[in-house]
Amino acid sequence: MKKLKLTIAMSIFAVALSGNVSAQDTNTDNHTITVSIPEVALVDIEPAATKNITLGFTAPTEAGNPIIPAAANTTLWLNYSSIKSVADPTRNVTVKVNAIIPGVDIHVTAAAATGAGAGTLGTSAGLLTLSAADQTIISGIGSAYTGNGANNGHNLTYALVAGSGPGGVAAYADLQATATTVATVTYTISDN
Repeated sequence: MKKLKLTIAMSIFAVALSGNVSAQDTNTDNHTITVSIPEVALVDIEPAATKNITLGFTAPTEAGNPIIPAAANTTLWLNYSSIKSVADPTRNVTVKVNAIIPGVDIHVTAAAATGAGAGTLGTSAGLLTLSAADQTIISGIGSAYTGNGANNGHNLTYALVAGSGPGGVAAYADLQATATTVATVTYTISDN
């Protein structure tokens, strides 16, 4: 009989407990989602397969005339992806060249961003004469992407000037005949 009373008591307790458990549900519920956003700072020159360019000068055909620079090159595009940090709300892209060619100014201009990008795209500094020191070519980049490949981002125009041209610093007197001189141009994206 004691076993029967214990079994009945346990059954009543289990029924009461299950009624209380189901009574905890309401007409709303919630849960959390944890979101992680990585900081991003990437830059490249496109098209990658043909990003090395050749520029030069043509000798004059008439005595008394200067050498003539090749036509400007507009085949390259500057692409970047950026997710800003809380501490640094904007980024810049800087440019520099590793070799100064005596008597020659290398000009580079970044056009305004075009293409498939979005976000806070940067602003071009206009025409720069390349030097061994970093110069800001694009400023004010926030969280943004330019789109990938040619026809996305900032179109780059490279032009040569033989000494003392507009905005130049080189002197024509410093020119020296050379078969080829290779200069490496480096772009870097970084926090302000």
